[in-house]
Amino acid sequence: MKSPLQLVKSIKTKKILSIIIFVSITIVLILAYFFLEQIISNTILIIILFGIIISQILILQYFFKNQLKNDLRISNLYLRIDELKQSLEAANTLADHKSIYLANMNYEIRTPLSTVLGMLNILKQTNLDIDQKAQVEIAEYSSKHLLQLVDMVTNNADIDNDDVKLNLLALNLEADLSQLFKVFEYQAWEKGLHFDYKFLIDEKRKFSLLGDTVRIQQVLINLINNAIKFTNTGKISIIVDQTIGIDDDQIVSFYIKDTGIGLSIEAIKQIFYDSKTFSTSASKDYRGGGIGLSISHKLVQLMGGELKLESKENEGSTFYFSLQLKKTLNITAEAEVQKPMFSDKFSVLVAEDNRMNQKVIKFLLEQQGADCTFVKNGLEAVELYKILDFDMVFMDIYMPDMDGYQATKAIKATEKYSESKTPIIAVSASAFEDDIANAKLAGIDDFLAKPIEVVKLKELLAKYAKQEIKLD
Repeated sequence: MKSPLQLVKSIKTKKILSIIIFVSITIVLILAYFFLEQIISNTILIIILFGIIISQILILQYFFKNQLKNDLRISNLYLRIDELKQSLEAANTLADHKSIYLANMNYEIRTPLSTVLGMLNILKQTNLDIDQKAQVEIAEYSSKHLLQLVDMVTNNADIDNDDVKLNLLALNLEADLSQLFKVFEYQAWEKGLHFDYKFLIDEKRKFSLLGDTVRIQQVLINLINNAIKFTNTGKISIIVDQTIGIDDDQIVSFYIKDTGIGLSIEAIKQIFYDSKTFSTSASKDYRGGGIGLSISHKLVQLMGGELKLESKENEGSTFYFSLQLKKTLNITAEAEVQKPMFSDKFSVLVAEDNRMNQKVIKFLLEQQGADCTFVKNGLEAVELYKILDFDMVFMDIYMPDMDGYQATKAIKATEKYSESKTPIIAVSASAFEDDIANAKLAGIDDFLAKPIEVVKLKELLAKYAKQEIKLD
């Protein structure tokens, strides 16, 4: 069956041949007329006819030669299509075999590991001295870490195939994650790294949260594994911030900070793309090259958040994300009444591109009596600053279109700023020395690190507010 393109070419060829034949017949008839009227001689007639015959032969040879080339090209294309179909079938077969292999590997490794963990648990119940207990504990945590790696590989394969659904259950993050962090603590210790983690939580709260603890742990395993892998000296810090509650929801923010190799601007731009396309040049000295980051990005999106990255080459990286989780019960304890700092109107401009972070900052500032206006990039911040009056500006450092440094310089260049001298506070999860130095060079008045500490926020508000405020 001919393709539309082949059909068009065939029609054009036939049309050209028809025209040539028609012209040839017309010339022959004209020559015949001239011969009968004795206008031309026999010799001239024979020469002209011979020339026409030769021309026809050459033209037909040209067309038949092109037709042969086209037929050969079409034949090669069909052959190539068949080869591609066979390659696709082979790739699909390989993918099926890969899935079967992963399932078998998961089973074959988990079975003896479960036995090892069971025996270690029995051993813990016997009379052991202090050193023996420590050795058993290390063996147990190492076994659990291997089990987590197996789960990570199989779970990541499921995410790559878009075969995942959330399973929302009541969870206690501190209880669920403490064991996980303990495993990584031993892994970091083996590498000579300092590892610390903390949970920021209101001890008076009387409710649980609804979330998928397996998927949250999968994201954390991916991120912490890479943090330890890419850090040779220094420390890994984990913060789980559960201090922000809005009505029936709780915003939980996770921060994973390391003092590792960091990432270049080019690597950051492509870091959340498919892990199969991640540049391998950066992974020659560091195994994996960021395996699982694209998976983590997809999972956080699936849970309604956004995975963010701030990094400096040779200084370290900070991965962070926030999830808005439902409370399973209403607060039974009497809520502590938060007295706002500002009695009069206090207008604040907040430049923040992450919607979840906007909710957090809005909640914290409104607790202090501030009136918040939000923009999602530096360009919008500059334009809005020119139009409206603000008592203070909170500026995220890393934003699209125009970053916080550029926006601050643009604001300070306005005539309005020269009159009002509005305080500008940088807000960032990246609190490296370069960031603080660059903030000062840009004219930023102060620096507020994420996760935002209420005490630090109050101090900054008290320091830069021009009206009288109430401090607890």
